[in-house]
Amino acid sequence: MSENLREQLSLLPAYFQGHLLLTLAAITMGILISVPLGVWAEQSARVKRPLLAIVSIIQTFPSLAILALVVALLGGRIGFLPAFIALTLYSMLPIVRNTVTGLESVSGSVIEAAKGIGMSPNQILREVKLPLAMPVIVAGIRTAVVWTVGLATLSTLVGATSFGNYIFTGIQTRNLVAVTVGSFASAGLAVSLDGLVASIQWLLEKRNEAVDSARLRRIRMSVYGAIAIIISVVLYGLMPQPRADFVVAGKPFTEQYIMAGLLAAELEEAGFSVEQRLGMGSAVVFEAIRNGTVDLYVEYTGTVWANFMSRESNPGREGIRNGVIEFLEEQNVTTIGFTGFQNRYALAMRRDRALELGVTSIEDLIPIAAELTAGSDLEFFGRTEWFRLRDLYNMDFANKLTFDVSLMYTAVAERQVDVISAYTTDGRVAAFDLLLLDDPRNALLAYDGMFLASANAAAQPEFMQAINAFIDSIPDAAMRQANRLVDVDGESINVAIEYLRGEMTKN
Repeated sequence: MSENLREQLSLLPAYFQGHLLLTLAAITMGILISVPLGVWAEQSARVKRPLLAIVSIIQTFPSLAILALVVALLGGRIGFLPAFIALTLYSMLPIVRNTVTGLESVSGSVIEAAKGIGMSPNQILREVKLPLAMPVIVAGIRTAVVWTVGLATLSTLVGATSFGNYIFTGIQTRNLVAVTVGSFASAGLAVSLDGLVASIQWLLEKRNEAVDSARLRRIRMSVYGAIAIIISVVLYGLMPQPRADFVVAGKPFTEQYIMAGLLAAELEEAGFSVEQRLGMGSAVVFEAIRNGTVDLYVEYTGTVWANFMSRESNPGREGIRNGVIEFLEEQNVTTIGFTGFQNRYALAMRRDRALELGVTSIEDLIPIAAELTAGSDLEFFGRTEWFRLRDLYNMDFANKLTFDVSLMYTAVAERQVDVISAYTTDGRVAAFDLLLLDDPRNALLAYDGMFLASANAAAQPEFMQAINAFIDSIPDAAMRQANRLVDVDGESINVAIEYLRGEMTKN
């Protein structure tokens, strides 16, 4: 077994527990809400149409948007709760619809016969309609289970533990072993839970039969065993766990994984217990640092300036620094200091493609941009600096495509796009022989890395002493090489962390 696979499998128990607990909680709540709503809708024509419309509309919302909205409504709270609420909402549609469909499919003659023997409406519902509709209702529950297991992987983006930790980290760091383990684990859990629900349904249908066959006994024992395992995992997950001294967070790209691991390692050496929450979105993690559910992460001045301060100007590197520090003080967020490196956006092209077109700066793109295809990460084309670049240079591209960061570099390397919004500390810039285009009109912002801490963490001298060792200690070249170790050379995050620690001791 390779070291990489062994490392990924060592994470499986924690990720399995988090994913299973989240899925079961959401499905259980979804059933408790959706079945009564389906019964109500079947019995009331006035309720049926608007109810089905509402649950259908919820399903049309992108899952990431639902997660973001729930986090915002909870005041920036991250972790289990927002993921649980979002998954519960997503589980409702198949259960509500199948409950209504199942109840409506009960033959009218059967209902009339039940009335004829004097059964009340409640008795008819409980003893006739629900039992006959149960196969259709269970089919809806099985669909909801499979959907929920799959969607639960996205909970990583709001700080909840799931198999998504494997998938998002693996995609960003080009670790196919992590992606494969996470994908197979998620698929295996979905198939297993679907089979468990089907087996429970089969046992309930056979409960009144006198025959106790060997097959029936095997299925019963298998179901009991699976339920026992699930209960054990759930109970363990519900047990009070020791609270970590500090929570270190990171966004969903390689540099953030490396820096979060580096900070966590330093705090652990100082004697603190640390929990890492990786792969979180910019807005989510910033809100979390404000309300204290995250204690430390690396942010960039340009992100704060453009995204959180909504500034459209570019006063230069020092002007942005000063404005951001002042803004963060007002937000009850402590700026401990700067990392020493700057990870700016820069338009980049394959060097041979740029030479072919005679391009060395963004200005050179002006007459040909309308014929080119550009690629970016998931944010760039929606940021104010893209709009400023577009307006200052009075140009736009023929096609604008968005990618996961790792796929964006592959796209330009394979000539699927002509130009991308590269990161200046990304090791793939040199590895793929990309040319960073000059920006003579100063459209793109400075992006100095900085350490942000919660008010609670910053008030502890031991914490501040541990983090002060990182201030201005990581130059651009060192961060670029650390990123390259992971993204290009295929090394683990731990290798990049040890490299940076070695570089810091030289300075």
